[in-house]
Amino acid sequence: MIPHSVNGPFDVQIAPQPSSSVAGESGLLRMSIDKRFHGALDATSTGEMLAFRSATDGSAGYVAMETVRGTLDGRRGSFVLQHSSTRTRGEAAQSITVVPDSGTETLTGLTGRMTIDIAADGAHAYRFEFTLPDGTD
Repeated sequence: MIPHSVNGPFDVQIAPQPSSSVAGESGLLRMSIDKRFHGALDATSTGEMLAFRSATDGSAGYVAMETVRGTLDGRRGSFVLQHSSTRTRGEAAQSITVVPDSGTETLTGLTGRMTIDIAADGAHAYRFEFTLPDGTD
């Protein structure tokens, strides 16, 4: 397997969704995610997020699952990203990974990790480090 690294901007729309009674009573928020990735990852994604915002400024957490469909370095297919991220008084900790064996078509066998950066003006960018099995490069 040969490691690769790509990066680029993406657009995201997050919309509140009705929560279950359990989530609502717990102070959790449920949201839909729609993204458009640009660059070497030329794709769209849809997913769902559960989030919690603390009363302490800058502290929050979320978990999410999203299905990404499009091309990655020219290889077509889809894969699923699993998110688990926190912010402690402004200090971010991210874990965004490809769900094992979620890759399809020419992305079968994809593994990897993504990092999201959000600029002061709200612009979003991704860094994606990934590998594919030999023979799919």
